[in-house]
Amino acid sequence: MPFVNIRLVKEVIADDPAGKKAAIAAQVTSAITGVTGLTNNNVWVVFEEVAARDWFVGGTDIETRRRKG
Repeated sequence: MPFVNIRLVKEVIADDPAGKKAAIAAQVTSAITGVTGLTNNNVWVVFEEVAARDWFVGGTDIETRRRKG
C-alpha cells in the first residue's frame, strides 16, 4: 500500500487549502494507480503544512527569500 507524504509551504495553498489538497491527492493517486494497477483505496496521501518562516533553504527561511524577490 503506497503511502505518500507531501510537505508544502502552507502559504502556497492558503487561498483554497481543501480544494488544492484534494486536487493534488487525486492526481498523485491517479499517477500511482495508473502505474501499479492498485485501486484508489490502496493509496494513502498525507499532507504536512509548514509555515514559510519554518522552511529553510540554504540557511534562509522561505518567507525571507520571497520578500527579497
